[in-house]
Amino acid sequence: MQFPYPLRPLLFTGVLGLLLTACQDKEPVAAGERPPAEVIVVTVAPQQVGLTTELPGRAVAYRKAEVRPQVSGLLQKRMFEEGTTVEAGQQLYQIDAARYEAAAQTATANLAKTKANATSALAREKRYQNLLGQKAISQQDYDDALATSRQAAADVAVSEAALATAQIDLEYTRVVAPISGRIGKSNVTEGALVSAQQAGVLATIHQLDPIYVDLAQPAARILDLRRQIMSGELAARDSAPVRVTLEDGTVYPHEGELQFTEMNVNESTGTVVVRALFPNPDQILLPGMFVRAQIQEGVRDQALLVPQRGVTRDRDGNATAMVVNRENKVELRTLVTTRAVGNQWLVESGLAAGDRVIVEGVQKVAPGATVSPTEADAAPQVGQTSVSGD
Repeated sequence: MQFPYPLRPLLFTGVLGLLLTACQDKEPVAAGERPPAEVIVVTVAPQQVGLTTELPGRAVAYRKAEVRPQVSGLLQKRMFEEGTTVEAGQQLYQIDAARYEAAAQTATANLAKTKANATSALAREKRYQNLLGQKAISQQDYDDALATSRQAAADVAVSEAALATAQIDLEYTRVVAPISGRIGKSNVTEGALVSAQQAGVLATIHQLDPIYVDLAQPAARILDLRRQIMSGELAARDSAPVRVTLEDGTVYPHEGELQFTEMNVNESTGTVVVRALFPNPDQILLPGMFVRAQIQEGVRDQALLVPQRGVTRDRDGNATAMVVNRENKVELRTLVTTRAVGNQWLVESGLAAGDRVIVEGVQKVAPGATVSPTEADAAPQVGQTSVSGD
């Protein structure tokens, strides 16, 4: 059918308008049929978690002895190898003993002399006692003889003490190790003149097995732990095992045990010294070595953990999470987290058991949006705390 030429433009315009109207009618329908965004969620469930605090510390020798001379004299000989292990009572140095041997001999002679005098005085006192009974001497003569006898006995005691002192000084010329352990370098050599109880040490001995590790824990953290234990939030352990990490990042193979907590707080740092004892058979830990220790504080039975990838921060720095409710709609929750537990956060408030937290697809949704949640295949990994005590 042929239309007159003047009607053709009008007909074309009408058809084009119908097509545009049909497209506009279909767009709202297509938008209403868009499927909900797919997200991956993790369902929060209460679980038992062991809480661990990481603290800086330094190794301290179990025992430390500074070797000093007890008598004066010329050092004749050093009798140990530097850096080796010595036993208690082992001789380390020899001081010239000639003068002390002579003093001991003199004390021995003086003791023999006073003993002889005491014997003579005692015999005279006994004779005078008999004569006094016979009225052959006066009471004064007997009293003088008795006093002389007792004075002679006292002289014997003084001589015996002098001999003991001389023998002790003679024995002190042999400088021995007071404890067993590893001895360091010698600060003196043969021929040096040493004096009794001098300030400078001859050598230092450290007992390294076992060994202490002194840790610095904030006082506020100790108060918080005691509060949680008293309120029942945290179950205290019968013993507190301790693990340490060395400066090179390796984990020390032996587990230690907490010994005690210092009773005073350092005024300048606000920390309390916590001491742990470790076996050190291979002497890997050395005095002064820096370590990081993980202390098992206790166990929380109903802990709520949420993966760190499901938690973000708002402009104010508050922790937030997207939660899918029962109607599969997204809610924004503000959380209070206290510490990291492995790759998760320990949540104090903001979540409840059974809440579904979005861990993947957060960037595709907004609060109030309807989503299609899928439970994460892998269960949450329960780790240990890594709170820093710096």
